[in-house]
Amino acid sequence: MPPGIFLIDAIGPFFRGSKGKRINWSKIPYTRLISEGEGRGPAWEAIRADLRRFIGEASAAGFNAATLDDLAHLAAHRFHEEETAARIAVFREEFRLLFGIVREAGMALYLTSDVLPVTAAVEAATGGDRGKLEDYYLELVDGLLRDFPEIEGLVLRIGESDGVDVKDPIRTRLHVRSAKEVNRLLRRLLPLFEKHGRTLILRTWTVGAHRVGDLIWHRGTLAAALEGIDSERFILSMKHGESDFFRYLPLNRAFFRTPHRKILELQARREYEGAGEFPSFIGWDCERHARELAGDGKLAGVSVWCQTGGWHRFRRLAFLEDDGRDFWLRLNSVVALRVFRHGETAEQAVGALTGAEKAPAVLELLRMSETVVRELHYIRGFAEQKLFFRRVRIPPLLHVYWDCLFINHAVRKVLRHFVADPEQALREGEAAYALFPRMIELAREAELPVEDIEHWRDFCHLLRLARRYYFLPYDPELGARIRASKKAYKKAWPAERRDRYRIKVSFEPFRLKRQTIGWLSTLFLRRQRGYRVIDHILTLNLLGLVFRLFRPGKSKLVPKFLRKSAMGVEALFR
Repeated sequence: MPPGIFLIDAIGPFFRGSKGKRINWSKIPYTRLISEGEGRGPAWEAIRADLRRFIGEASAAGFNAATLDDLAHLAAHRFHEEETAARIAVFREEFRLLFGIVREAGMALYLTSDVLPVTAAVEAATGGDRGKLEDYYLELVDGLLRDFPEIEGLVLRIGESDGVDVKDPIRTRLHVRSAKEVNRLLRRLLPLFEKHGRTLILRTWTVGAHRVGDLIWHRGTLAAALEGIDSERFILSMKHGESDFFRYLPLNRAFFRTPHRKILELQARREYEGAGEFPSFIGWDCERHARELAGDGKLAGVSVWCQTGGWHRFRRLAFLEDDGRDFWLRLNSVVALRVFRHGETAEQAVGALTGAEKAPAVLELLRMSETVVRELHYIRGFAEQKLFFRRVRIPPLLHVYWDCLFINHAVRKVLRHFVADPEQALREGEAAYALFPRMIELAREAELPVEDIEHWRDFCHLLRLARRYYFLPYDPELGARIRASKKAYKKAWPAERRDRYRIKVSFEPFRLKRQTIGWLSTLFLRRQRGYRVIDHILTLNLLGLVFRLFRPGKSKLVPKFLRKSAMGVEALFR
């Protein structure tokens, strides 16, 4: 049976005019939404106008379903505080109009939900009892499905909760901690979905917390979580790799190890690769995934993230920019859709979008841009390694994270330890950077955003200098050049002109010796999926206990982005 669900996230309209240096793109920012006063009407009318535009263009492109956030702010319950209940009542009223926009376009509507949302009053009413909290969550789900027949189903995230920066009185927290608890929750939830005739989509994504933290890649955990789950109303949703949306990760073999229908998650707005500021094309990756999944017969559809994901300052809105600034986001979104819905090659999909006349120049540019991403953003010698720490697969990209480039002694020592052929890494980086003059010519020829390529060129100049610092003998003149280039980058691309990367430079000595780093990596990191004896004794148990007791995640020795973004580094040690 061919895939029939083609999902796209529709949260972009809620971020119009977002303030702040960095934005949490993980879900709709409910604390910014106006729920009373004279400003409510104009604010929600603007959201509706943007959503009409977004849904119209997404539907015309071929998407037939959309996701919005989230159950926590739309499901009423008697336990809620009076103020919280009042805000939920407003959101229910406004979102019913938004749901109508989606349904009128002929698109199915899915709502996201973290397991599970709580408030202070809910905590007090349940006494924090896990069983009572689960009963409360089931009541939320049952009530929501009853009250909103417009909703086709729920997309559940059980392995990640609200980031540490979220100040909403309704906060989500991790509830299920093991495969057994996931299984029990599914067995309790599915009868509700069968009763209401809706679909339950379970995401396998986790950030490594608790025993269920390896659900995304550990075949035993996944099998135990799904044991006995057999319902036409159930779909499994997985990212394409065993980690987040990175390159160099093979297709997750879990797609072929369970009999359930599945959704493949793809990211058009690449949160670790510029978030649409430059071409980070996924078309050929999509084509490869489609070929591998073709013989499985269990692919229910694909979910394309065009806006969701990351903590960064890049703020382009997919399908909502008047000046074409969202071109790279549109390109990835539409090409991914056409590859899976129409069986096209990446080249055919690009041609359908850009026109036959421009297609050759666009495709040449995209091939070059893929080389730049894979060989200059990533360091191949590190990215191709399979490394695990506790319950997570180590990302193949360490020195560029969200909107930050880290040029410091610690990163230098780590990369020098893991990269066996630094000369090759240097050659690949320099060769990739040399592609920019031709890429700028091609962008002009195809009438694409030339400034995006010029900005990317200037950032990549810093990337190649960083690579020289990582792998060449230390030279004070190189350090001075890096600082001067950082200053020139900020001057060429001032904040009022466009969003740009943050360049974190420090040449302060990192006290750990390379030999010590090697010993620690052997002790704490592994190159196999399965756990070693030492992992069960030390890494999974003792290390987690030590971390909880001494709480180094609160220390300023841990980089701020690890402490203040997402769930914080402590989630890794739960």
